[in-house]
Amino acid sequence: MKINHLALWLLLFMSFLVRSQEQNAPAFGKGLFNLVGKDSTWSMKMGLRVQFLATANWDKDADGGLVSPEQNALVRRSRLKFDGFAYSPKLKYKIELGLSNRDQSGASGFTSNAPRYILDAVVMWNFYENFELWVGQTKLPGNIERVISSANLQQVDRSLLNSRFTIDRDMGIQLRHHFVLSKNFLVREKLAISQGEGRNITSGNLGGHQYTARIELLPFGKFNGKGDYSGSDQKREKTPKLMLAATYDMNKNAVKNRSNQGDYMVNDLGFYETDINTFFLDTMFKYRGFSLMGEYAHRTADSPIALNSDGTETGDRVQIGNGLNVQTGYLFPSNWEVSGRYTNIKLDGNITGKNPEKQYTLGLSKYIVGHKLKVQTDLSYLSVTNGIDELMYRLQLELHF
Repeated sequence: MKINHLALWLLLFMSFLVRSQEQNAPAFGKGLFNLVGKDSTWSMKMGLRVQFLATANWDKDADGGLVSPEQNALVRRSRLKFDGFAYSPKLKYKIELGLSNRDQSGASGFTSNAPRYILDAVVMWNFYENFELWVGQTKLPGNIERVISSANLQQVDRSLLNSRFTIDRDMGIQLRHHFVLSKNFLVREKLAISQGEGRNITSGNLGGHQYTARIELLPFGKFNGKGDYSGSDQKREKTPKLMLAATYDMNKNAVKNRSNQGDYMVNDLGFYETDINTFFLDTMFKYRGFSLMGEYAHRTADSPIALNSDGTETGDRVQIGNGLNVQTGYLFPSNWEVSGRYTNIKLDGNITGKNPEKQYTLGLSKYIVGHKLKVQTDLSYLSVTNGIDELMYRLQLELHF
C-alpha cells in the first residue's frame, strides 16, 4: 500500500512535536521547535510557512477600457524548512521542501515526471577561517531579488526582471569567502559550478556546466539582521548601509532558453546547445526605515536562434536582452509600509509575446510580526509595446512559524 508523501511528512512532523514538548517552545517566527543533541553534536530547527494569494487581472480593450477580470486564488507557497548543524557548528545544513502545486510545478522527462518536492538540500562547511564550501542543491549567487527569500519580499512577489533573467537553483558546489578591507568595508566573494539545468534533474546532464561568480562590496559594514538580503528596512538601520554587487554567469552548451531555466530547445538531431551568458548588477541601500533596491540584467548567447542540421530555424530561441528593476519603500513606525517599483524589460526584437514591457507597481504592507506575519497588497500596470496593456491587483497573507 502506497503512503501519500504529504501524509508521511505530517507523521514525521507530529513525532517531532511530541518530542519537542519536553523543551520550551520557541518564540513566534523562530521555528516550530529547536532540538539539540544531548552531546551537542547536532541541532535541528524546523519551520513552516504558507502564503495565500488572491489575484485579479484586467486587459485593456481596443477602446482603452477594461474587460472583465480574470480572478484566481491559491496557496502560492507552502514550505517546510529544516536547518542546523551536524557533528560540528562548522558543518551546517539546510533543507527546504515545497508542498504547494506551484512549488512543485515544472516537471519534465528529465525530472522523472514526478513532483519536485526539494527546493534546497545543501551542506555548508566552514573548513578554514573565512572560507565556506557548499555542496548540494540551492540558489546560485545570482541577482539579489532572487536570493532574497520569498518570505522576506517587500512586495507580494518578485519583479518581471527576476522571472525573465533569474538563474535560480541548481545542483553543484559553491565556494564562499569574505574579508575586511578596513574597519567597516566588507568584501564577499562567491563562486559556483553547477549542472546548468536547474533543480531536481534526475536523468543525466545535457550540454555542459554552469559557472557563476559574484562579488559584493559593503563599504559601511554589515546590515543588521542580514538586511542586505531582506526586503524593507525592518531593522531601521541607524546608520546608512549599502551593498554594491556584480554577478557573471556562463552556461556552457546550455539546452534551455533562459540559461538553466525555461524550456528545452530541440532540433532534428536532439537538443540544441549554445553558450549563454548572464550579467547582473545590483544594489541595496537602507537607512532609518527607507530602502532602495536596484537591479540590471543582461543576457547574451553565442547562437541564440535554434537551428536544424540543414540551417532552418526550429522556432526555439534564447531569450536574450536586458532588464532594469528599481524598487523603494518607507516603513513607518506603525509598521505600515508603502513601496513602489518600476521594471523595464526589453528582449531581442524577434521574440514574440509581451515584449518590450514596462511595469509600474504600488504596494502597501502591514507587518504584524515582521516578515513572519504580514498582509501585503499591490496594484500593477503593465505597458506592452504593440500589445495589450494589463492591470493587476494582488492581496496576500504570509504566515511563517
